[in-house]
Amino acid sequence: MKVIFIEDVPNVARVGQTRVVADGYARNYLLPRKLVVVANSQAAVAIESQLKKKIKQRELEEAEMAALAEKISEVEITLKARVGESERLYGSVTTADIAEELSKSAGYEVDKKKIEMAEPIRQLGTHDVTVRFTHDITAVIKVNVISDEVAEEKLEKAEKKEKKTKTKTKKKAKAKAEEPEAKAKVEEVETKVAAAEEKPKKAKKAEKKSKAKSTKKKKAAEARAEEPEARAEEDEVETKVAVAEEKPEKAEKAKKKEKKTKAKTKKKAKARVEEPEAEAKVEEVETKVEEAEEKEKESGE
Repeated sequence: MKVIFIEDVPNVARVGQTRVVADGYARNYLLPRKLVVVANSQAAVAIESQLKKKIKQRELEEAEMAALAEKISEVEITLKARVGESERLYGSVTTADIAEELSKSAGYEVDKKKIEMAEPIRQLGTHDVTVRFTHDITAVIKVNVISDEVAEEKLEKAEKKEKKTKTKTKKKAKAKAEEPEAKAKVEEVETKVAAAEEKPKKAKKAEKKSKAKSTKKKKAAEARAEEPEARAEEDEVETKVAVAEEKPEKAEKAKKKEKKTKAKTKKKAKARVEEPEAEAKVEEVETKVEEAEEKEKESGE
């Protein structure tokens, strides 16, 4: 019988596909469950639009399933169980156990029917389990089965680690909150240290200045004490220089004076020598004058 599938039937056909199946299989299983309609029938024409919608819906679902399969492929779940001898489990890990834990880890509700296992897991260790979302879309996950005791130890370690992480986070938060105060304290200490280091330097500078001032004062005092002597020495030197400068002038003046004196002496000596002759001449003149006057008198009479 030729039929059109209106629902997915695993390992047989998908929505919208046309297949030829056994008449008994169609009448007894597919048609009663409304999984197919007979091809070329009025029912097939009636559901054609519905099939198109279902095909589009299926494509969207497949895209979501493909993304989910890719996400789940990276998931690794851990299940704990009671263990007996030879690491054999007292019970077993079923598809329901895996689906429940996988739903928690993936954040998506996974139907246990999608978990494919040949038989339940009865041994400790890591097992590969297939999750079939559609006929063509599957994902393989890692399932770790551990004993209760190991699980408790791991849980304790995880709790301790979480506590440490929380403690570190609190310390960091506290350190950040106290950081401005700590910085202020550090800066205050550094300032005090710098001030303490600068004090000796300032003291040394002050000492140097004081020494320089005292040295200047001493030199000034010494200069003041030596000033009269220096002035006396300067006066003496100036006097000597003046005297030395005046000596040639005095000598020249003395020479001129001496020359004048000699000239006067010569004149006087000459005058003395010529004096009798002058007197004789004067007398002679006077005599001549008298004679002339007498002559005039005589001529007048």
